[in-house]
Amino acid sequence: MGRVKDSIMWPNAPDRTATINQHLADKYFDHHKDRIYKPPVTKYVLIGDRVEEVRNIVVHEFSLGDVDDPDLYAAQPLYDWEKSEQGQWVVKNACDTPTWQRIADPMSFGYRYRITAKLMGPALTEWLLKYGHR
Repeated sequence: MGRVKDSIMWPNAPDRTATINQHLADKYFDHHKDRIYKPPVTKYVLIGDRVEEVRNIVVHEFSLGDVDDPDLYAAQPLYDWEKSEQGQWVVKNACDTPTWQRIADPMSFGYRYRITAKLMGPALTEWLLKYGHR
């Protein structure tokens, strides 16, 4: 039996589709709020009588294919970056020790590795001028 239009069967019933969809979306985002991407928050630090901006910047990124132990295969590119001119500059000028994250890449069935560092003040300006914002 085919579906009968709601307007023929219930002509006076209000359409609640938008309300139901919004309720379902709210429940979905409330359940997944910890895993949803949030843009990096710019923080400010008070140093003496001036305010310095602190940014968490992606300083290097690379991809790996589908391998058995991705961290083992990522060790060489991470080490090579750390010994490069750019890596040594970041390690020297970052506020904290740079960190790396492994991210699943569903497009290539592999992984993306991202190195981030917190930079502020003249180091932040130099990074943006020398290497550009990524």
